[in-house]
Amino acid sequence: MPQVPLFLPLPFWCSSLTWCPWSVRGDGGPDLVDTFCRRIAMLPAGQAPVFMQARPGLHFAHVRQAGLYFVATVLPSTSPFIAVEFLNRLVTLLKDYCGTLNEKTVSLNFALIYEVLDELLDYGYIQTTAPEVLRNFIQVEPVLSQHFSLLDLNTVGLFGADTQQSKIAPSSAAARPALSLRGEQVSQPEIFLDVVERLVVTIAANGTPMKTDIQGELRLKSFFAGCSEMRIGLTEEFCVGKTELRGYGTAVRVDECSFHSSVKLDEFERSRILRVTPSQGELTVMQYQVADDIPGALPFHLFPTITREPSGRIQVYLKLRCDLSPKSHAVNVHVHLPVPKATVSFSQELSSPEQTATLQATTKSVEWVVPRIQGGSQLSALFKLEVPGLSRAGLRELGPANLTFELPAYTCSGLQVRFLRFAVPQPSLPHRWVRYVTHSDAYVIRLRAG
Repeated sequence: MPQVPLFLPLPFWCSSLTWCPWSVRGDGGPDLVDTFCRRIAMLPAGQAPVFMQARPGLHFAHVRQAGLYFVATVLPSTSPFIAVEFLNRLVTLLKDYCGTLNEKTVSLNFALIYEVLDELLDYGYIQTTAPEVLRNFIQVEPVLSQHFSLLDLNTVGLFGADTQQSKIAPSSAAARPALSLRGEQVSQPEIFLDVVERLVVTIAANGTPMKTDIQGELRLKSFFAGCSEMRIGLTEEFCVGKTELRGYGTAVRVDECSFHSSVKLDEFERSRILRVTPSQGELTVMQYQVADDIPGALPFHLFPTITREPSGRIQVYLKLRCDLSPKSHAVNVHVHLPVPKATVSFSQELSSPEQTATLQATTKSVEWVVPRIQGGSQLSALFKLEVPGLSRAGLRELGPANLTFELPAYTCSGLQVRFLRFAVPQPSLPHRWVRYVTHSDAYVIRLRAG
């Protein structure tokens, strides 16, 4: 990394915009934290730019991970892409040192993160981001925090898929830091390969899918220092682009695919095998994207029925159907439904006792929460909204509905890992785990009202 000044603070924000700033240079003014909070709060949801002007002659560069904002202020003469690259490497390092990354982890490991930043930067100049160099200087022990989320792939007890060389991962194994401190050696070396997919869907009011995209990653997390070359075998029918066809089974097709610079691809074209020598820590081996051509059915369908009464009451009946296989299920399902701003109260009738629904006064939306839903089943909810003086324009404020959910042990693209093998025998063979998860925070269903 070149030595580039990242002028002033590297603060952390959680999703509620609480903050913990680290001042590197101290000459940017005390109001920058509040300025960034105001700029982010004013932006539409999901459309925050990476770069924003802090004030004349100074800019914000930020990345967002696990609901946290990692921010640097840069001068106009500084390459903003170097700032973003540094922030991404910082996020990876903190995951390696803390095990998981969330608001609670940051608060518990304030001293450790401060020490990492102190070694990374010298008066605003980047010194190193190499884990093998930093390991010699970081002395603070991490404080572990259990945070339940399938997307983290760290604290889940039983999910994944058996392959020829892997089993389902226990929860306690991946929750610890990947980088051992003070020369500590883990008693049982392990390697995790996570297939993570993000599903983006927009469905029209008539039920027709308007947009269906998959953004996927293969993340390799190694707790094994001194690991030799590893061979990762993907689905043999994996093909890139619409013209390439491979094998005799059902093809797994992606539109775009990119690999980490350390991955060797000499066997990929013929056998769909990736060769990589993982260092201790986390590495994104491959990224891929599927646009507008998901091979299977969409995981959820929402059937809304909206009735407007003369008294000003609106009845919204929602039927949520999970179109996964009965062997699969979804967890942490949230249905976010904007309602007219004039809504003063609501009542609810839910189809099962474990569900909950609340009217959020600040955002004027109904939040319907389903902890778990099995594939092939359906749930329903009836909401009665009191909206005095409801007009046709106010009725149009109802919707669209947005679903967020997680699908453990499931990939929408169909991508699977055939095996994880070492090219040469290891003195102590580490355990290898393969895990799958699909999540979505942009599953939008438009409603027809009025």
